[in-house]
Amino acid sequence: MFVSFFPQPKLFFTSAAVWSLAAILFWFFGGEQLGAVLGLPPAVAGAPPIIGIAILMSPPFLWFYLYFAFCVAVFYAFWSWYSPHPWQRWSILMTSVILFFIYFNVQVSVAVNAWYGPFFDYVQGLMSGTGKSTNSEFYVGLADFSWLALVGMNVQVVNAFIVSHWIFRWRTAMNNYFVENWSRLRHIEGASQRIQEDTMRFSQIMEDLGSSFVQSIMTLIAFLPVMIQLQAHITELPIIGAIPQPLVVAALAWCLFGTISVMVAGLKLPGLQFRNQRVEAAYRKELVYGEDHADRAQPATTAELFENVRHNYFRLYFHYIYFNVVRYTYLQADNIFSLLILGPSLVAHKITFGALNQISNAFGKVTGSLQFLLTSWSTIVELQSVHKRLRAFEATLQGEPLPEIDQRYLARQSAEDPA
Repeated sequence: MFVSFFPQPKLFFTSAAVWSLAAILFWFFGGEQLGAVLGLPPAVAGAPPIIGIAILMSPPFLWFYLYFAFCVAVFYAFWSWYSPHPWQRWSILMTSVILFFIYFNVQVSVAVNAWYGPFFDYVQGLMSGTGKSTNSEFYVGLADFSWLALVGMNVQVVNAFIVSHWIFRWRTAMNNYFVENWSRLRHIEGASQRIQEDTMRFSQIMEDLGSSFVQSIMTLIAFLPVMIQLQAHITELPIIGAIPQPLVVAALAWCLFGTISVMVAGLKLPGLQFRNQRVEAAYRKELVYGEDHADRAQPATTAELFENVRHNYFRLYFHYIYFNVVRYTYLQADNIFSLLILGPSLVAHKITFGALNQISNAFGKVTGSLQFLLTSWSTIVELQSVHKRLRAFEATLQGEPLPEIDQRYLARQSAEDPA
């Protein structure tokens, strides 16, 4: 699954993690200031924030774009020299482009959050009659958001297009790799399905899950400092009272509680999904044999095989009942959790309408990123099931023992067709 698309996957991903960490540390311990040499200095401490689309073209951002491109170029040049791979332009360069677009959209969200504060304070002044304005001033304020939304939307569309092509290239690499080794793989149960359908499902799941995971991590990194700044308005939490870093503690505790609850409730689902795929494969295989052999796919046999399918699906549906109860109860409670912890500060008149919107939005972004496992658990379960099936191919090619289900199938095939 990985060696077909990435050069020396274990070493590649390890080096990517180490290089990324080194680049991040260098940025925070001096790299950010190096932009001044090129006339792109960091933001002046204490300067008023830039509101609107201009922030994305400010000198600190332009310097980061150049720094990111330099780090990617060095990494790509090293792997092109050390271990050339036919898919390296997609697995390295296009991956970096996707990561950059995700980062850019996260920064658009941060810029929108910064716009919330002054604009909704301005709206509060208009509503209370304490502020005066003209129609043009109001629409100029809305235009700041409109430009951010327009740029963010178009970048997201372009990124979705690139991700789709990137994923299909990965599927193509897997397909070519398995087809080249078809003579060694053809005897494995459901071999044709694994090459055609499972690689397709694996790539589609990775498209959704991978992008969501990376965006969650970048959102968390971007919005945690924002939330730390905004929590100056919050002095205490309900029941607990005054504690250091109240918003961060509340977000982490709430998300940890939800994630653990959902993981415990969904503990049996991966195994049940895998067993479902096995009985589906057995039923489909018998029907395929029946297309060419009149003595196969007889009513008694197909009825028994379909009964296995029915039994497994009904068992899966039962286990999803309590899993969905836990998941949806938590998600509904999550809708009001931020207001719950902001209650004492609202009642004490310690935050304005603009600050309320900023805090609620930032809190939602942070908790949303921390709830990645919770919201994606069903997809992760499906990915684990597909991964198990594809691993049987890799086990064959790498000389590893086959899973028990595939060993039984291969023995049965040898007995039925010694040739």
